[in-house]
Amino acid sequence: MAAPMELSCWEGGWGLPSLHPESLTVLAYAKFSGAPVTVNSVNNSWRTLKGDLPVLVSEDIVISQPAKILNFLRKQKYNADYDLSAKQGADTLAYIALLEEKLLPALLHTFWIEAENYRSVTKPWFASRFAFPLSLYLPGKMSREALNRILLTKGGPPLYSLTEVEGQIYRDAKECLNLLSKRLGTSQFFFGDVPTTLDAFVFGFLAPIYKVCFPKVHLQVHLKQLLNLCRFCDDILTRYFRSTVSSHSPAGQDTADANLQKLTQLVNKESNLIEKMDDNLRKSPQHPPRKLTTLKLAAGGEESSPMSRLSP
Repeated sequence: MAAPMELSCWEGGWGLPSLHPESLTVLAYAKFSGAPVTVNSVNNSWRTLKGDLPVLVSEDIVISQPAKILNFLRKQKYNADYDLSAKQGADTLAYIALLEEKLLPALLHTFWIEAENYRSVTKPWFASRFAFPLSLYLPGKMSREALNRILLTKGGPPLYSLTEVEGQIYRDAKECLNLLSKRLGTSQFFFGDVPTTLDAFVFGFLAPIYKVCFPKVHLQVHLKQLLNLCRFCDDILTRYFRSTVSSHSPAGQDTADANLQKLTQLVNKESNLIEKMDDNLRKSPQHPPRKLTTLKLAAGGEESSPMSRLSP
């Protein structure tokens, strides 16, 4: 009898089982391969601050990062790629590299850098998953890590300004979507009638862009013009995550949107209140300004006293 396996990942919304691309990828692969994993939605755990979600735990084995988790599941004989040829396996690796190079930067920008999206959707949604004061700290940390990753991969010559970087990442992302649409064609999945690792990765990257309701939808507009990719996402959601889809009816989504709007207002009020308190303390004669201790940051961006790779 196989050891029990527990998967911790970011929870979902907008009819998705998770809003996090890497979590979505692993969730989809587990469904495709029939792996009997118990899914635990993220909570206020220290592991979340470290940024290594999703995480699979089996007895005393702890595994993070999608590629390592999928390899572990294959070793447990839950293999969605069993019938693939050597060429198809090579194509899988090539397309995954394409997704990470061309589509991931635009996805990160949509969630974490685009100011209106971050302020009205991303920040309040992620802040609602944590208690104060983590609700104020964690979204900003994740946004900074997303920006650093984008600039690290796209900010070199000849692209120096953020505006130039933004233009290039969206051009690359649209090119990637066009290539995926052409490769999928009229097939149900990328290698026929049975989903594989490539389908899990493509679904993980596309579904958040397709489903989350952002005020700025640069990439979503282009994706919705590629009807076979939209059908691909809808088919996977209906076939493998039916309970998640049914639990997010239009009426239920309206309620969720209203709650998110209220939460946005609450988070903004908390931030404004803290700023006013700081100003009052600085101006008060009873509380003269004093030098603040500088927090030293480790290479990963975490405080030295206390995600591996980030993706929404």
